[in-house]
Amino acid sequence: MDTSERTVTGTSMREVADGVFAYVQRDGGWCVNNAGVVVGGDTTIVIDTAATERRARRFREQVDRVAPRGPDILVNTHHHGDHVFGNAQFAPQATIVAHELTRTEMLEAGTGLRDLWPDVEWGDTPLVPPTVTFPDALTLHAGGLRVELLHLGPAHTTDDVVVWVPDRGVVFTGDIVMSGATPFCLMGSLTGSLRAIDRLRALGAHIVVSGHGEVAGPDVFAANEAYLRWVRDVAERGVRAGLSPLEAAREADLTGFAHLLDPERLAANLHRAYAELAGRPEGASIDLRAGFEDMVAYHGGLPVSHA
Repeated sequence: MDTSERTVTGTSMREVADGVFAYVQRDGGWCVNNAGVVVGGDTTIVIDTAATERRARRFREQVDRVAPRGPDILVNTHHHGDHVFGNAQFAPQATIVAHELTRTEMLEAGTGLRDLWPDVEWGDTPLVPPTVTFPDALTLHAGGLRVELLHLGPAHTTDDVVVWVPDRGVVFTGDIVMSGATPFCLMGSLTGSLRAIDRLRALGAHIVVSGHGEVAGPDVFAANEAYLRWVRDVAERGVRAGLSPLEAAREADLTGFAHLLDPERLAANLHRAYAELAGRPEGASIDLRAGFEDMVAYHGGLPVSHA
């Protein structure tokens, strides 16, 4: 396996298995996501893009280095802007594929993410939605490589898709799993996230490329699972004590998870946990603004994005 890296100012394109590349953007915090490339025969599949025009152009340059013919298919793992705003750098050459809810949510959300961090230099990021969608699963073929797209949401969002390359033992999890960063399920489901992690573990992958953070092994599943179970425990104690999600977050002992990036996500995650404890269905619509405002209050200001 060629483990050489092409490093460009906090990013690297690393071949983690034969023909399978992880594009890691550091530090992996808010809107600084990972992407991927699968090169097989005469077909190249790109997995996600980037948040800003500058970052997406940089990623496209790296894709062209490992696949000079350019991309044939672009898979979006979910609708969040840091994973889809760079689609215009790859279309129309690449056909954009995603879960059917990704197209719906993407069109509804538009470029609203840009408004949350107005100081970020977003550049030109026209919205380019997927043109091919599927409900549950879809198999792509890159030469002799089978690439399976599996809808595991609601988890991080309602439309989460993972990209599984069984012959290489590599899975791209999107934001269902974070590596060294705090999981985030405000827009999806805490219970669904735990179930999705069980399904990811059952795949048997030995290389895990998460939506944010460094490339990891399957131990990253246990780390995310431990955090989410802890959030559920905090929520149960908070409900019994009559605390609001923000109050419960402020009283929680974060010691075991303080090393994770973006710990303020606890306050937002508790909004989802409270909703599920109250009997709301997984992925049901809740007040996202309230969750985000509590997260800002817990942090003491708007969390920083280095996008």
